[in-house]
Amino acid sequence: MKPDNYLIIDFEATCCDQGSVPREHMEIIEIGAVMASAHDLEIISEFQSFIRPVRHPNLTPFCKSLTSIQQAEVDSAPLFHDAILAFKKWLYQYPNFIFCSWGDYDYKQLEQDCRFNKVPNPVSAQHVNLKKLIAEKQNLMRKPGLGEAIRLSGLTFEGKHHRGIDDARNIARLLPYIYGTETFKSKDNCRPRTNNRSQ
Repeated sequence: MKPDNYLIIDFEATCCDQGSVPREHMEIIEIGAVMASAHDLEIISEFQSFIRPVRHPNLTPFCKSLTSIQQAEVDSAPLFHDAILAFKKWLYQYPNFIFCSWGDYDYKQLEQDCRFNKVPNPVSAQHVNLKKLIAEKQNLMRKPGLGEAIRLSGLTFEGKHHRGIDDARNIARLLPYIYGTETFKSKDNCRPRTNNRSQ
């Protein structure tokens, strides 16, 4: 059954390029989410919240540089439990949606944070990997990064890459290339798959 809406989520999380924040200790520090109508693939609502981390409360220089999220923004943010309650209240205003993200990371990170905080996962909907779907729809040899997909579509990235809400908005701009009829303007560095079956 076709959904009425597409929920697009992009999380930013604590991280370090020096190994001080192990993958299993990463915590969400920003929820960026948009709800797009399956009818016209346009955004109908948005949700954004910073979250105060507890395992590694001080953001690393790498994390601040990558995400542009500053220490003061997470210091004054709600804890995970409260942010998730607000997110869930926003979320279930909209019926019959599927959970979309660019890759599987966001789905797994949400599961990890919910387990750590002993909070039920607020998103019970089916999850789809838009990065995989766009490669299939556009007949690409490999799955493109978000910035690359935006470039291949002929669009220009809007906002700051690796900011949850900006990434979610840009992913939504690619929905016509996944669920609609739009085709990439360019496929350089992402060559189409070839059929190797003998004639």
